[in-house]
Amino acid sequence: MLSFFSKYKLFGLVMLVLSGIIIYLFYTALTPKKTLPIYQPAMVNAELVDSTLQYVKKYHSIANFSLTNQNGETITQENYKNKIYIADFFFTTCPTICPIMTKNMGEIQSKIVKDTNVLLLSHSVTPDIDSVAQLKKYALEKGVIDTKWNLVTGSKKEIYELARKSYLAVKTDGDGGPYDMIHTENFILVDKEKRIRGFYDGTKTEDIEKLLSDLEILKKTYLE
Repeated sequence: MLSFFSKYKLFGLVMLVLSGIIIYLFYTALTPKKTLPIYQPAMVNAELVDSTLQYVKKYHSIANFSLTNQNGETITQENYKNKIYIADFFFTTCPTICPIMTKNMGEIQSKIVKDTNVLLLSHSVTPDIDSVAQLKKYALEKGVIDTKWNLVTGSKKEIYELARKSYLAVKTDGDGGPYDMIHTENFILVDKEKRIRGFYDGTKTEDIEKLLSDLEILKKTYLE
């Protein structure tokens, strides 16, 4: 009896391994892959969306832009071509949620610093105050890495339209005047096709963790 088991021991081990592989393959095939939604204006709180877009249900993407960063360089969609990026809206003199948001964006920067596929983009909602010199001072204070993170200023009209018509991330008290943009705490995850894939509260640790997790899911879709 012992000789029989000894004779077929290797065969049994091989069958056991093969069975494990087959079970794993079946489990993988039957387990749905994690995917992220593609956000459209109709899916977002109407307070954050320009009235002309509130009922749009497909084909939404971030519009082209031309802004100026903390180094006086012109930043356009070309700088983010074939990149995943995380965007937000802030201003350097904000005493409330902006310092927390900037700190958390800095944490994200530390996680993606070696990842050439991911960048950051922060838009000033007070571009008249946030000059290039002011943005540079802020960038140095907050540890911004120029190759990973652009802090941008520009015309109030362009930033206002990007906020309301592209990123769907800013409330309004008016029509784009000097002090009528009420920025939210939202971080926006944008894919390589310039589509919005997620909104996150930039002041909450759990949302930052969710963003980083979703980022990994999004990155995997480009490897398939």
